Amino acid sequence: MNKTKKATRISYHILWQIVHQIPRWLIEKLANKHDVDARKFSETSHVAMLLLGHLIQARCMTEICDNASMNRSKLFMVRRATPAPRNTFSHANRTRDATLAEDLYWETLDALRKRSPGFAPVDQRPGGFLSRFRNRTISAADSTVISLALNCMSSFPYRKQKAAAKAHMRLNVGCFLPSVVVISDGNTSDLSQSGKLAEGLKAGDIFIVDRGYVDFSFFNLLSERTIFWVTRQRGNMAYEVVKSRDKADGIISDEEVRLALGNTARKYPGVFRRIEALVEVDGRKRSMVFITNNLAWSARTICELYKARWTIESFFKELKQTLQLSDFIGTNENAVKWQIWTGLLLHLLLHYFKFLSGWKKSFSRLAGLAKTGVWMFEDFLEILKVYGTAGPPQRPQSKVIQQYLTGFEPNTSNPMG
Repeated sequence: MNKTKKATRISYHILWQIVHQIPRWLIEKLANKHDVDARKFSETSHVAMLLLGHLIQARCMTEICDNASMNRSKLFMVRRATPAPRNTFSHANRTRDATLAEDLYWETLDALRKRSPGFAPVDQRPGGFLSRFRNRTISAADSTVISLALNCMSSFPYRKQKAAAKAHMRLNVGCFLPSVVVISDGNTSDLSQSGKLAEGLKAGDIFIVDRGYVDFSFFNLLSERTIFWVTRQRGNMAYEVVKSRDKADGIISDEEVRLALGNTARKYPGVFRRIEALVEVDGRKRSMVFITNNLAWSARTICELYKARWTIESFFKELKQTLQLSDFIGTNENAVKWQIWTGLLLHLLLHYFKFLSGWKKSFSRLAGLAKTGVWMFEDFLEILKVYGTAGPPQRPQSKVIQQYLTGFEPNTSNPMG
């Protein structure tokens, strides 16, 4: 009979195991760097409570404080963290520099990469069609709007009777982790952050953006740095055809073009490609126009590269489904940044457990297990390894076997001769 495997019971709960992946003394070192006054409420306690809030998806600050207070002895195991009253917790979110949380994220990522070289390497090649791009980093840039409560409007104005923050990110398509993150208010345009998102790209890298980033001055700077960019055409574009190229199946036109109007031509004086192709969207063929500065690759390759931009949409969906980014525990800019950066930190740590355990199921399911067992004293890594690996159920035999009373078996069942 098959038995269901069980994880080993250990002396540390799951929250401890998650926080333990952050390098020892890193939080304290960053607190000293940013001159954090942690006499009454330690910086480790601050980070631990924010991570707890994301794990249990707390809807308010009081819920985090109550949960931490009710599990005071268990929380103390997390590097001597202690629960804080609501006012103390609120004051820390409001006054402590959120750059500490930002630095904590990036330094933890570097530490995890050094600890496990196979985890999210910068030069990791994406799978499938994109695996052909050797020694090239494929990055996708986009932004996502995070709705906030109305009392955040003074810090994060967005629309009438609505407040929002905006997270601008450049995602490494290969390792599915961000390389650059910029947090702003909801009214900040994508184009205004394009320069920051392109920082760190090297010659030969591929940068994929949507139409919100179309600016030929920006594209010209990328071309001068020998960075390949791919995007969709926005609106009507005045151009002249320099050369028409051979068309493949599904390609309506493939042309090398130059901008025709004087103002835009001065912004981008060079030649680039304009490709019109039939792309399947929701089961139907649609015509889309792509532009790129790469003149060598096939038109179908350019279309497939732009398709990789949907990776960042999946990343944003994963963040919002698994972290607490709908109800915010603070009303000022600094508190919102603390919550976003610690949310990204938890997302990183859970992805590290996914890597160590070889988890193949959905990330939201992994986050759900961490939420359910946050105070459980079981090996989280083993839980992920054995979860869903029970033996197959005992099925009835499909072959019909005729039953006989003793002494009435047919002759064919007895030995002959």
